Amino acid sequence: MSSLFSSLMKIGVGLAITGTVVQTALYNVDGGHRAVIFDRFQGIRESVVGEGTHFLIPWVQRPIIYDCRSRAHNVPVITGSKDLQNVNITLRILFRPVVNELPRIYTNLGIDYDTRVLPSITNEVLKAVVAQFDASELITNREIVSQKVSEELTERASQFGLILDDISLTHLTFGKEFAASVEQKQVAQQDAERARFLVEKEEQKKRAAITTAEGDAKAAELIALAFADAGEGLIELRKIEAAEDIAFQLSVSPNIVYLPQNQSTLLSLPH
Repeated sequence: MSSLFSSLMKIGVGLAITGTVVQTALYNVDGGHRAVIFDRFQGIRESVVGEGTHFLIPWVQRPIIYDCRSRAHNVPVITGSKDLQNVNITLRILFRPVVNELPRIYTNLGIDYDTRVLPSITNEVLKAVVAQFDASELITNREIVSQKVSEELTERASQFGLILDDISLTHLTFGKEFAASVEQKQVAQQDAERARFLVEKEEQKKRAAITTAEGDAKAAELIALAFADAGEGLIELRKIEAAEDIAFQLSVSPNIVYLPQNQSTLLSLPH
């Protein structure tokens, strides 16, 4: 009976050891992930392990799991524009590692490769690109700036085994000095427009005065020519026309009383 218990105990211990060994010899790679194997004798193996359940040699080998799906990383940068204005920019990057480059990424950068690489190359590229534009151009040519940043940053990230799926400028602000200069510029433009309006108004008045003077001079010239041709007859004609006009105005007025020449009419008033 004791031998039976001893046999069962040995079998149980063997199964427990076997289960432990099997459990430590298996590992899972979830969807969207890849594994890099570290071997104590060979170092990092060049092959990349795909999704699923896989075997390894316990204690000798160890899996390093990488997430190969696109992830977002925000990088804030403070830099200067071409006209020496402070610019605050936040860049949102969707990135993922190149699967075949995972052994090299682990060897050179480790697991937290994104925090090691993205801030440094983003600062480098943004400072180089923003320095090519004035502060006002960063606003009006934002698409061009974003495109240049995307092209140069994608090329720079490929040197570290990274793929950038999307790059966007999510935040772009300037210092207080730029806001003050913009306000001063607007005020100066308004003053310049007002001054231009006043100058144009005075110019119009000047032209009107010149036109009036030229008209008066022409009229005086015509009158002088008429006097030269007609003599005193023109003056008599103007007198007759004036008298006719006065007589017409008096004839239509109800408050006018005509008195015959050399005759007076008195109104008798009671004493």
